[in-house]
Amino acid sequence: MVNSNDQRDHDDGNPESSSASSCQSSPGPWQQAKPVIGLLGGVGAGKSAVAKHFAALGCGVIDADQLAKQALDTPEVQKQLRQWWGDGVVVVDEHGQPRVDRQAVSEIVFKPGPAGQDQLVRLENEIHPRVANLRQALMEQFLADDAIVAIVEDCPLLLEKKLAGDCDVLVFIEVSEKIRQERVIRHRGWSVEALNRRQSRQGSLDMKRKVANYVVSNDGSPTQTQVEVRDVLASILKALPSKLN
Repeated sequence: MVNSNDQRDHDDGNPESSSASSCQSSPGPWQQAKPVIGLLGGVGAGKSAVAKHFAALGCGVIDADQLAKQALDTPEVQKQLRQWWGDGVVVVDEHGQPRVDRQAVSEIVFKPGPAGQDQLVRLENEIHPRVANLRQALMEQFLADDAIVAIVEDCPLLLEKKLAGDCDVLVFIEVSEKIRQERVIRHRGWSVEALNRRQSRQGSLDMKRKVANYVVSNDGSPTQTQVEVRDVLASILKALPSKLN
């Protein structure tokens, strides 16, 4: 299923939209030379898998999780985390290089209650400015690359961190709660409680779906999702006829 909303205003990071319809929209004009597509969805919805489908169709993907990993493993951040939480949060990998133990950090910042929330804010204040710099560099790289037809923002906190205003189009990845639970248990080793705890730190799924231009289902086969992503991208690029020649 691919649904779209025709009109939105998300300059303040809290977009409003008309109700979804079965016909596809052609949003534009773009803020940049190419459309920027933001992905929305719950934890375990498979946003990264959908981003890979977009990449296969010629899109440049800005993966916020990967950028955060890069930022975490800079010597300056590792030093700061050691000062906050002890030497145990940094380990040596198989190549003899120091790496932040993401599981150890997750146990600290996603601890239930205000204590965990305070540590999460502390971490985000350290990491997010670095991620923003990396993100801007990638954006400039993709804008300069003629082979890239659109730019995809794969960021878990796109709305929460007021980044939706940088996007021209928002796509919600729809997956049932049951399948999301199965995925995080199988692939990440989380409990349902851990999933719910992390999801509670993000905006509501109903709001994310409401503000999206498009809704793509990702609880079927990869081929089905690939077809939906292709249709969405084709609809978006209709506003750029030269890219369809």
